[in-house]
Amino acid sequence: MAIAPFSSVIAKFPIVRAPYFQHISISTLLSSHHLSTLAQLFSQQTTNTNKSQNGKRLNIPKPKSSPSSSKSKKAANIAHIINTNPWSYNLESSLSSLTQPSLTHTTILHTLRLIKKPSKALNFFNWTQKTGFTHTHQSYFLMLQLLSNARNLNSARNFLLSIPTRSNGTVPFQDKYFNILIQSYGKAGLFQESLKVFKVMKSLGISPSVVTFNSLFLILLKRGRTGMVYELFDEMLKTYGAKPDVYTFNILIRGSCINSMVDQGFRFFKEMEKHGCDPDVITYNTIIDGLCRAGKVKIAHNVLKGMVKKGHQLSPNVVSYTTLVRGYCEKQEVERALDVFEEMVDCGLKPTSITYNTLVQGLCEAKRFDRIKEILEGTLGGGGLIPDTCTFNTLITYHCNVGNLDEAMKVFENMSHLKVKPDSATYSVLIRSFCQKGYFDRAEKLFDDLMKKEVLLCDDGCTPLVAAYNPMFDYLCKIGKTKKAEKVFRQLMRRGTQDPFAYEILIMGHCREGTFNDAHELLVLMLRRDYIPSIEIYESLIEGLLQKNDPKVAYDTLEKMLKSSHLPRSSTFHQILTELIKKNCASECASLVTLMLDNKVRQSISLSTDIVRILFQTGLRERAFEIVRCLYENEYMVNMEDLVVFLCQCRKLLEARELLLFSLSKGHILNVDTCSTLLYSLCKARRASEAFEIYYELLEKGVQQPLKCLEELWLVLETEGRTKEAEFVKKRTLGQSQSDRLVQTCASEGDICNV
Repeated sequence: MAIAPFSSVIAKFPIVRAPYFQHISISTLLSSHHLSTLAQLFSQQTTNTNKSQNGKRLNIPKPKSSPSSSKSKKAANIAHIINTNPWSYNLESSLSSLTQPSLTHTTILHTLRLIKKPSKALNFFNWTQKTGFTHTHQSYFLMLQLLSNARNLNSARNFLLSIPTRSNGTVPFQDKYFNILIQSYGKAGLFQESLKVFKVMKSLGISPSVVTFNSLFLILLKRGRTGMVYELFDEMLKTYGAKPDVYTFNILIRGSCINSMVDQGFRFFKEMEKHGCDPDVITYNTIIDGLCRAGKVKIAHNVLKGMVKKGHQLSPNVVSYTTLVRGYCEKQEVERALDVFEEMVDCGLKPTSITYNTLVQGLCEAKRFDRIKEILEGTLGGGGLIPDTCTFNTLITYHCNVGNLDEAMKVFENMSHLKVKPDSATYSVLIRSFCQKGYFDRAEKLFDDLMKKEVLLCDDGCTPLVAAYNPMFDYLCKIGKTKKAEKVFRQLMRRGTQDPFAYEILIMGHCREGTFNDAHELLVLMLRRDYIPSIEIYESLIEGLLQKNDPKVAYDTLEKMLKSSHLPRSSTFHQILTELIKKNCASECASLVTLMLDNKVRQSISLSTDIVRILFQTGLRERAFEIVRCLYENEYMVNMEDLVVFLCQCRKLLEARELLLFSLSKGHILNVDTCSTLLYSLCKARRASEAFEIYYELLEKGVQQPLKCLEELWLVLETEGRTKEAEFVKKRTLGQSQSDRLVQTCASEGDICNV
């Protein structure tokens, strides 16, 4: 069971002693009957909660206080009108009358903060600018914050890049503008977009600050990109001369430890002195945590003892001891953990609920239920433990791990009796355990409850683990309920958590259900998060899209497949190409042929011919010739006879002429009928010069044309005053006429062989 962040210490409750706990079993310790007193306490705690009965967060306004100024009143009135009406011309008219004589900078800042929807805030920002108000760096920064915090990241990025233009150069770029966008992309799990913003920032000549680098370190280390972090750290020092602070080193040390690089964490720890940074309690706690994660609990204990020796300024705090307790519990050295716990109490530090829950978890795993009773009774550690969500989760996890699912559900049900809200961890361990046992109906009921209450969207300090829900996703996708699975998955995405296997489960579910465009949308999201889908995912999606007669999206999927370093089968290329041809998708066809040639995929002469035909038909003349040249350069061919005749029929005679000349240059002689068709067509179109050029080239290659065709050519040349060319054709016409008559005479006398 994951332990909540140490920074989020739960508020203390009054000491509750229950001596009768010693007479009951662990499975009933948290029943509503025996914890009625606690239930009352929790009832008092939740009286003023801002949650509705169905679990959704309510927008309960704060108690109204008398406004301190007319500016606050005006801002509230403007925001109310904007919040309760769609943006329109009428709304702008109302605002114009309300904002007379003019708006102050303070009023605009107040109004922007009070507008509920960032899109409307941006409309108001733009409207005030149109009315002549000059925004300052404060209002630009606030607007950027509102868009970023609401995850309207594309709008935020566009707004940021438009600031110099909007302000006519009066508000220059600052690093803090870029920092907020970098952080927001990171929170959304889009670390590549954070890096893009960083690159844009540098390209615009904005020097990154230590805050910029700290934000990037935090984002990248969360994704395990330690190599990139070390490169950025060097860039920070050598290129920009930014001075690292304690926060920088705490991030680097923690990131190294989390990524199983404790030695590197120690190196950063030693480097702090060189940069004039004194380690603080957080630094030491991070080192202790890293050592415990690496199983080096005794060394961590020595570090803690060293803190004690350094005096009051670096005295270990509750976090220090709790981390060490967790370390010993994970090594199943619960007696050592209890010793540390007692040591903490002796030092005058009061254990928090996190400390107690950590110890309860370790005692559960060691099956030391007698000590758990002591904690719940308040006899261990001076009392003060009120069971919270983490306590229940610990007990539920224990019961699930030993296969006591009914007991786990009893604990879960007692949570509602005590008005303790389950979190994502509560649901995930139960759902996963029921799935592992094959009790999918019971798991689905919990899943529905989770989805309805939007538990995953509650920012309660518990980060949901997507992989825990994968068995449920898999089950739902196999029984035709992919939409339901995706709804919960998207809730997880909104919390910035993803899992590549979950994407694949959902994509395959959509493919089975025939919702291929939904599958493609998830594929795009998966790739944006730098996950690589399997070759089976791509093949299933492409096959389905082709069945649904959507070759364009299938082609887009094929391109993504290649970028993922998967080479599709040749048949896949040809299937997509065939469907694109049927849809007359000329540009896509041409791009696909180029892609096939680049990847050494064999070509079909019939498909290649069809593609060139479509390109000419849709007016993409240059693209058609480019494809023909590429095909021949790669030793493939098209059916020139068909294409030349087709172009003649479409009256694209110059294109037909160019194709025939290209064919002759490659040593490919077209049949006489095709050549005659082109010559006749050129002559009828009074293209004497082009017709003579074709005739001469054919003559050079030894290709004789029918007499009637030559007579037509001679007549056109005469008509256009090309006497030399006409005389040239006439001589050959007469020569060919005599030759033809001689052949006929000999043939009639049976002496054709002598001819």
